Amino acid sequence: MLKNEWADYKYQKQLFHLRGRAVKLYEPGEMSNFENKCLKCKFLDNILWVISMFKPKALYCENNIENYALGRELLEKYADVPRVMIDNHNNIEEMRKKQNKDFADMKQNLIIGVRKTHKFVPNHKTSDFLVPYTSSGCTAMCMYCYLVCNYNKCAYLRLFVNREEMLDKIIRTAQNSEKDLTFEIGSNSDLILENTITNNLVWTIENFANTSKGHLTFPTKFDMVDDILPLKHNGKVTIRVSVNPEEIINKVEFGTSRLRNRVQAINKLADAGYPIGILIAPVILVENWKELYSNLIKYLYENLNEKAKKQAFFEIIFMTYSFVHKAINTEAFPNAIDLYSPELMRGRGRGKYMYKDYIREEGEKFLREEMHKYFPHNQIEYVV
Repeated sequence: MLKNEWADYKYQKQLFHLRGRAVKLYEPGEMSNFENKCLKCKFLDNILWVISMFKPKALYCENNIENYALGRELLEKYADVPRVMIDNHNNIEEMRKKQNKDFADMKQNLIIGVRKTHKFVPNHKTSDFLVPYTSSGCTAMCMYCYLVCNYNKCAYLRLFVNREEMLDKIIRTAQNSEKDLTFEIGSNSDLILENTITNNLVWTIENFANTSKGHLTFPTKFDMVDDILPLKHNGKVTIRVSVNPEEIINKVEFGTSRLRNRVQAINKLADAGYPIGILIAPVILVENWKELYSNLIKYLYENLNEKAKKQAFFEIIFMTYSFVHKAINTEAFPNAIDLYSPELMRGRGRGKYMYKDYIREEGEKFLREEMHKYFPHNQIEYVV
């Protein structure tokens, strides 16, 4: 085993221990034939692939999901998984009563229901509307995730089976608008990850590509893009890949794709003709942050292909944090880095924190200068 592969292996062993996942990471020589086949190609990359084949510990299902084709498909797919019937995916009392230390264990469950709210929220960044779509939450456990702030411990993956209703509203809204609208369909989930379970992203692109008006966009921290590469998308779907320094990914973004895999995914998407964006997000001001983010931007320049470098636009987002994050992370991940810094942060509403203005301004100035060195002609849509 190569030196860097062994370091990656040790990291993944620590990650599995930290997350308490149901999937077992075997010592070399212990693996089943199936896992050996997965790991022979690229050791770490395929460990993540094994993780992405999510097998829930239990299904929590609303009664009416069998009325939808996707609901029936998911019930058949997970026929051997214990099932709990629920009245409302938004209010699972058993989950709400769990302690913060059970956060990682809760992420092993899968909630399936019908999305009742279809309110489009105006947005003025990279889309016209934030749109409720086919999932909410995630199986990964990024320590800063704003969904944790919104849902507390209940930021587990919820799948919504009434996808036809949701996409139909997007199409009708686009058709009835005088301007060409862009809809953000992944503001509270990761559709690349979700697609490995539902195939919803493939279904969405295939059913949206030939409509006469409108565009879709979503962000991702995952690299499992191969299923959507051959699709005829007609340039109507913009995919924005979030990146961070490898050290930040390792210590904070548990269960997401490694940096090199995300960059490879960007290159694949660019070659497949997708419009692409890159989020440097969230910027976390750890002790050596300037070195880390300078090296990250240089890494992007050296490893993105020419198509990606020519067309990519950038978004830069500084981390916000909250009392809820701190409470959960302290109990769920007691050995992890503490992201709260009273020296660097100030209050931002009740129980929320952001970097102090002068510190954030210094950070923005530094990042814009570094970006200008390597990507002088690429648009930075915003810095927040």
